[in-house]
Amino acid sequence: MKALFYERFGGPVTVADLPDPEAPEGGAVVRVEASGLCRSDWHAWVGHDDTVRLPHVPGHEFAGVVAAVGDGVTRWRVGDRVTAPFVNGCGRCEWCLAGAAQVCPQQTQPGFTHWGSHAELVTVRAADTNLVRIPGALDAAAAASLGCRFATAYRAVTARARIQPGEWLAVYGAGGVGLSAVMIASALGARVVAVDRSPAALDLAARLGAQETVLAGADAPDAVVAATGGGAHATVDAVGSADTARAGVLSLRRQGRHVQVGLLATAVPDLPLDRVIGWELEVLGSHGMAAADYPAMLQLVASGRLRPQDLVGGAAGFAEAARLLETADSAPPTGIAVLRPGA
Repeated sequence: MKALFYERFGGPVTVADLPDPEAPEGGAVVRVEASGLCRSDWHAWVGHDDTVRLPHVPGHEFAGVVAAVGDGVTRWRVGDRVTAPFVNGCGRCEWCLAGAAQVCPQQTQPGFTHWGSHAELVTVRAADTNLVRIPGALDAAAAASLGCRFATAYRAVTARARIQPGEWLAVYGAGGVGLSAVMIASALGARVVAVDRSPAALDLAARLGAQETVLAGADAPDAVVAATGGGAHATVDAVGSADTARAGVLSLRRQGRHVQVGLLATAVPDLPLDRVIGWELEVLGSHGMAAADYPAMLQLVASGRLRPQDLVGGAAGFAEAARLLETADSAPPTGIAVLRPGA
């Protein structure tokens, strides 16, 4: 198979010919039709994720067709169109059996714990637990975004922030997760404030439903409080920095909910815990979304209320995708870039 490939952190990303994977027991091999180029892939390439072992093939959000199934797989056949969450549960532990595979202690993650989907073929372990059928009308590029950014935002907004119609949600970061959160919250009837350092990203957030936009900076929490008439009911940090985590908490009204989605690679945030206590704030983590929770999201996609396809930017072949991966941390906001193996 052809795949993006690197042999040292921060080193050249090349297009390599590598051995085809074989379906493990209980797992499946998926022929990739589209794979999103995500900032998390850049974090792995730089060396911020200690689960990555070199040499490596990145990529963790994808859509495609089942090419092979291993012994013990009962729900899937060759030819099924599928995607999968970026967190794959083991399928056996108490959390997986309860439908919470996103916190499975034995979880695997294509593109992190093993070779990923920036390739013609990718392996998914515990296929009966982790594969998700793609609705027939959904394009592969849009379906690829469901595995990480869109599904992560959906669970953060609905299950963790518990946003309700008419409430204010402040979203810090207008990248893939943040823009998805803007779209989802707006579709569910919430009022959204988007915060980002890029005016172009804020313009895109406004087109996707944000009622207010705030330029990131030291005074952003005050601006959010003013725009929302006393503070947001919930906030989402989709960036992952000490500054945005603290700003998210400071943007809340009393008894508000802050959801931390963005990974903090190094700095530990100095959260105002005195306010957390005195105002009875909630500070919550959110880590992807299990396959068991996809049906409600896919129902909204099928109805047209959610349109992940509107977040997709350009498609790239392998050579262009290699360049985009190396520059993902500084890429302008043009929507989700997608690797198309056949492009």
